[in-house]
Parts: sequence; C-alpha cells; structure tokens
Amino acid sequence: MSKRPFSYYYDDGSRSRSSSPYPAAIPPNDAELTLSLTGPHSKPTVAYFFNEEVSAFHYGEGHPMKPARLALTHNLVMAYGLDKKMLNFRPRAATDDEIAVFHEDDYIEFLKRVNPGNLQHYSSIMGKFNIGVEDCPVFDGMFDFCRIYTGASLEAARKLVSGVSDVAVNWSGGLHHAKKWEASGFCYVNDIVLAILELLRAFPRVLYVDIDVHHGDGVQEAFYMSNRVMTASFHRYDGHFFPGSGSIEEKGTGKGKYYAINVPLAEYIDDDAYAYVFRNVMTDIMSMFRPSVVVLQCGADSLASDRLGCFNLSIRGHGQCVRFMKSFNVPMLCLGGGGYTVRNVARAWTYETSVLTDTDLTNDLPNNPYMSYYGPDYKLHAPIVDSSAENANSRPITGQHSGKGARVLAVCGACTQCANARDPLGCRKVV
Repeated sequence: MSKRPFSYYYDDGSRSRSSSPYPAAIPPNDAELTLSLTGPHSKPTVAYFFNEEVSAFHYGEGHPMKPARLALTHNLVMAYGLDKKMLNFRPRAATDDEIAVFHEDDYIEFLKRVNPGNLQHYSSIMGKFNIGVEDCPVFDGMFDFCRIYTGASLEAARKLVSGVSDVAVNWSGGLHHAKKWEASGFCYVNDIVLAILELLRAFPRVLYVDIDVHHGDGVQEAFYMSNRVMTASFHRYDGHFFPGSGSIEEKGTGKGKYYAINVPLAEYIDDDAYAYVFRNVMTDIMSMFRPSVVVLQCGADSLASDRLGCFNLSIRGHGQCVRFMKSFNVPMLCLGGGGYTVRNVARAWTYETSVLTDTDLTNDLPNNPYMSYYGPDYKLHAPIVDSSAENANSRPITGQHSGKGARVLAVCGACTQCANARDPLGCRKVV
C-alpha cells in the first residue's frame, strides 16, 4: 500500500493531516481533501462522511448485520481514488439531545445504560423496547454505534442545508426500521428520521425514497401524517416478509393522506422490471411533489445473492436507481441500509459513489486491505445474478405501479382533500 497523507475536516472546521500508513484492519479516518469548499465547480459537489470507529462494532456471533462491511466499502472507495472527487468529513457522534428530537427520553436512557454485563437488571423492560431479541441484541458499545452513524447522517444533512454540498453520502446510515420508542430489524436509532427533521428546518418538502428489500416502515410511520414529507418505498411484500407492512393501501392519514407511496414487489425481480417500475413511479412523484431535497436509502439487500434478500438485481441495476435520482439535480442525501453479503454491499456502495461523482471505474478491483473478500473473480461487477431464478413480477403487475396510477396516488388525493385550493403543491388534477 502506498504511503500518502490523508486530510479531512472535523465539524469545527479544523483540519487534520497524517502521513502515517494505516493498518490493513483499520481504515483511515478520511481521504485527502482535494476540492475547494467554496470554489466554482461544473459538477455537483459531493460530501462524504465516514468515522472509522463505526466499523469496529459487532452485533454478535452469527448475526447477519456486520458493521465491518463499512470498512470494506470505505477502503474500496479509497482504493479507487473516489475520495479525491469528494469533500471528506469525519463527523462527530450525535448527542443525546440530538437523538431526542425524535426518540423518547426513556428509550434513549435505556440504550445508554444497558450492556451485555447488566442484562439481568433490565429484563423486566427489555420487551418494552424490543431489545434483547434475536434481531436486536444487546452488544458492547451499542449506543456508541448508534451515536456515530446518526451523527454522520445529521452532519450530512447540515452540509446540504448550508449549501456546502449538493450531494451528501453516509453509507453507515439508513437504519430505517427503528421506531420512536423501540428498536426493530437491526435498527436502534432512526438516523433517517432525524436527518429529515434537520432538512425540514430549511427545505419545504422532503422526498424519502427507499430501495431496500424491506419496507421502510420506521420512516413512513414517523411522517405518516405529514404533507411536507413524501415517502416512497420499493420492497418485497407478501404480508409476511419482514416487517409485514408496505401494502399499496398504506397511503398516509390526515394531512399526510396520499403522501405515503408503497410499491410492493414479488421475489426475484430483475434489473429491467425494477427499472421499469422505479423510473415510471419516480418520474411522476418528482413531477407532482416537486421535492426541495431527496433522501435516498440505498439498502443493498435488494441485490441478488443477498443473505436475507430475495430480489435479483445486479450491482449496476441497483446503481441505476441512484443514477436516475441524481439526474433530477435536486439536493440529495444518500444513505446505506440493509445488505448482508458484505462483499457485495461494498461493491454496490462503491459503484454508487462513482455514480454520484461521475467517475468511471475499472471492473478489476484495485488492491486494497480486504482483497481476499472479493475472490474468486475480484471484479466490481461480479456475476451475482441468478440466471435460473424466475421473476415473479410480470409486466402487467409492474405496470400497475407506473403512469397514471402513480399520479393518482401522489397527487389527486391530496388535491381533492384540500378542495383544489389550499394544498401547498397547488392544483394539478390528473384526469
């Protein structure tokens, strides 16, 4: 590995530089900052957020969530030189007060206090917070882990609010299942909700898009009564697949009625079918809702060959969603999420970083500390798609999510609700 200096910004604006090489097991804090914060640019300015401590936590033996995937991703981003195309920040951890903007105080206090050594003292309330179960175990440093990934999402949101960047990336974030008062689906603190609340301080309308294989239930629930946040989730749904929600009939309530869009899909959907649905639905939503900023959750468990997923998307097919949303030239926060075959998670999020920075990557992976994980092919676009899997989503089925159907979901209900006059989006009735 070559020896070169690394430079990154702390939140207080101070800069750190080191010429020491980093050990293979511990990625560097951040890459050398090569773009000016204020200089003119012809391409969108991308800000990248990574705190090396986030990858060191461990959910427990046999648990599918592996924070180490973040070290793989960061090192691959570095090895390709993508750090040189971005502003690089080492974010601070979120404070209790920042987390309490959404989560209940007693839940936060519980997360702070419980650890593997004192479980017996909290056995009577573990069930109340849905912690200590198989999905959401208690592990060493659990709350510190939450503070780190949440702090990165908050700082990424603030860089968009301040105009420092046009796109902000935090692959450690995107934990979309956590609820106000409980953990769910490997998620303890909902950094997405907190980031959206931060964005709402400056942006009139926020669009949340979720391409994780699991429904983005925690985010939808948080904004189910809001007409300032539209949620759009593309996910596996049969009424039983976790978390069991995400029916097309879930549309929001009160002022938020018709501001929750769900696109339930069957298993083994492929690149072509997914792109057909995604492009049609998102084109209509972008046209009708006209968001001021987009939050895109890029859960990589929708990739083919994922340990817990059941879709059949290639690395390139998954990345096309990022490319399509980027094409609207609206400020965008990109987050991680699910993804349980770690080598493919790193491939996908590295490729999507290249999409955001308009960089072409070679298919041959560059040498990096985790090279052994990518064998036997050592390719970025590895052959992960199962050619024998039959797509259970027929074109007539996917067609119901596009065109006029999406317009009716996204606009007509809200427009009718406000008597075609008081809706902040204005009247754009679809006939």
